[in-house]
Amino acid sequence: MSKFKDKFHLSPEQSLIFAKKRMDENIYCGMKMENRAVTFPQTQTILNGVNVPNVQLDDIQAILNMRDAWKFLLNTVNEEVTFDYWCKLNGYIARNEALEWGKLRTGTVGISGTDYEPPVPEKEKTIEELKNILNDANASATDKALEAFTWGARGQFFWDGNKRTSLLLANKILVSSGAGIMTITDKYMEQFNSLLFEYYNTGENRELKQFLYDNAILGLTI
Repeated sequence: MSKFKDKFHLSPEQSLIFAKKRMDENIYCGMKMENRAVTFPQTQTILNGVNVPNVQLDDIQAILNMRDAWKFLLNTVNEEVTFDYWCKLNGYIARNEALEWGKLRTGTVGISGTDYEPPVPEKEKTIEELKNILNDANASATDKALEAFTWGARGQFFWDGNKRTSLLLANKILVSSGAGIMTITDKYMEQFNSLLFEYYNTGENRELKQFLYDNAILGLTI
């Protein structure tokens, strides 16, 4: 049996409504994960199509990219998650931010603040690993989402936007199963970053998954 059971059991309609309501906050979470200098009110204003002075153009681009990724997710909530689907999420998120977007990286990258160097991904191996996470018969949707997030964040499979792409992948799994959404609020961001760096260095995701389960899986109790 899976350790992380689903906390929430929403109908497809409830799940979509809840996800739409929390989308702005989730996009802001994606910006904070990347240490981008935007506030939640600025993020909301940009999402409402209003120009915000003193916000960098690349931050505005990142917010709008994540909005488009969320729109894609909500419009395809019933589609199966596949390798191609995951690449499409990155295609939205990293658009005009990276050397290439929507494709596995072909060169080396480093992660600032850690000595860990993720290997250059091999396509067939990556497809197999993703399938194994998604098809684990003993795992709840929540457990799959947490595993997918941690795997994608540490693997750094794309040139850019890996944490945000992993966040969207986790949310696709959760929303389509009615299991809530995953969002890290300001209150928990520092602790999240600390556990994430520890996970980068050790490859052991148990503590990070427990933290996210306790503090970042949100939903409605009906």
